[in-house]
Formats: sequence, structure tokens, C-alpha cells
Amino acid sequence: MDAHRVKCVKFGRELPGLDEPPWPGELGDRIYQNVSQEAWKLWIEHLKMIINEYRLNPSTKEAQDLIASQMEQFFFGEGAALPPGYVPARKK
Repeated sequence: MDAHRVKCVKFGRELPGLDEPPWPGELGDRIYQNVSQEAWKLWIEHLKMIINEYRLNPSTKEAQDLIASQMEQFFFGEGAALPPGYVPARKK
């Protein structure tokens, strides 16, 4: 079976998608349909920064709501697409 592929909202091209929706509800479904594995890795790095900056406890409802709104903004909000020609930093 072929891997799930999506036209990624971050990279603007067809890439391998996630194996399953990464978040409950409609937001998770939208991410599953529109976000590549590569873009999801960028989000995870961004999420670590958010959790540290805001000193979030991800098990609380307040933190989950903030994370969901940040996730929505990161993938689907104003200025969500990466700059043209963006090349992710290579891991050493």
C-alpha cells in the first residue's frame, strides 16, 4: 500500500503525509489531509519552543487549547506558508 500523500500547506507540493490524524477532531483531520511529515517535524520543533516559553503543562485543558490555536495558526493561519526557497536546516 502506498504511503498517504498530501499537497502540503507548508511546502506547497505533494509530500508523504502523516500516518494518522495527530490531534483529535476537525483540526486533526485537516492536518492529516494537508500537512506533510516534513512540515509536522517543523511544528514539533516549534511546539517545544512554545511549551518552554509559556512553561506549559500539556496535560491541562488550558495548555491544550493554546497548543491547538498555535497549531491552527502554524499550519493554516496568516503567513503560515514558508518563504519561497526555504530550505530546512540539515541535521548534523
